[in-house]
Amino acid sequence: MAEKKVILAEPRGFCAGVRRAISMVEQALDHYGPPVYVRKEIVHNHHVIRALEKRGAVFTSTEEEVPEGAVCVFSAHGVSPAVRGNAAARELQVLDATCPLVSKVHQEARRFARDGRTILLIGHSDHEEVEGTYGEAPASTIVVESVQDAEELELPPDASPVYLTQTTLSLDETADIVGTLRDRFPALAGPASEDICYASQNRQNAIKKIAAHAELVLVLGSANSSNSVRMVEVARSAGADAHLLPNVEDLDPAWLTGVTSVGVSAGASTPEFLVDRLVDRLVEHGYDGLEIEHAATENITFTFRPAWHTEEANTEEANPGQANTEEANIEEGAHA
Repeated sequence: MAEKKVILAEPRGFCAGVRRAISMVEQALDHYGPPVYVRKEIVHNHHVIRALEKRGAVFTSTEEEVPEGAVCVFSAHGVSPAVRGNAAARELQVLDATCPLVSKVHQEARRFARDGRTILLIGHSDHEEVEGTYGEAPASTIVVESVQDAEELELPPDASPVYLTQTTLSLDETADIVGTLRDRFPALAGPASEDICYASQNRQNAIKKIAAHAELVLVLGSANSSNSVRMVEVARSAGADAHLLPNVEDLDPAWLTGVTSVGVSAGASTPEFLVDRLVDRLVEHGYDGLEIEHAATENITFTFRPAWHTEEANTEEANPGQANTEEANIEEGAHA
């Protein structure tokens, strides 16, 4: 009988932007004390949200729900200028946890709008990241969600189209949409570099490698995590049976019937302890072998300097010897 084994993806789990965002909430709680308000989910994982709620974070649907003058963290997915304006009007103490890679797309949207371009934003219209990017230039932006949207899109003859993308999309799906747009609008331009983030690329590449020799692929991640859902889609497109697991308890033993190799990965907002629990659960089902499928090495660091860091530095100058709050230095990923 063939050995039953687990093939573990590398890289997997938290990316640099997620680590930075979570750390910002944790440091705000340490510095200000609870409650610290967070607009939307800081990252799309309910285990992370529950852990931060236990520490005193309060998650709200809008900035309007945050008490005037309170500390408010913007999520990693970014916000529109309108949200920033509302926060300023309410005199909120804002900490912006927008992923730097999302901020790059926002900058591109502003630049293209200033240049008079028509921005074709490829992504899911109900996703917070797309809402924020769209808000940078709503009069110049059209959201394109699918190949069908691209096929049906009508632009005036004098339009000067350019595309941008949500950072957590499937590489293959995005390529199909961009290809359709190029066929219809030969003058279509794009960003100087790809918008899909290194973490999404690396995790999808690892899933493809695993799917080539695993009969079943399990991706740990919440149902509202775009990058986790895309990983499941990539595995299925590569020919493997695949399922999204928001919780380890969601594993259905029936999926394992006749399966000798199980691929395991985790979305970019999924904590590593869930991977450990899933591997332990699979060992209970006889999957004693373990292989690592390495697709890339990640070592980028995203840093941030909290507002109170400057405040305390100024205090130290007046009172030598007082300690500063350390600047966060969260190590994670570069595209190999």
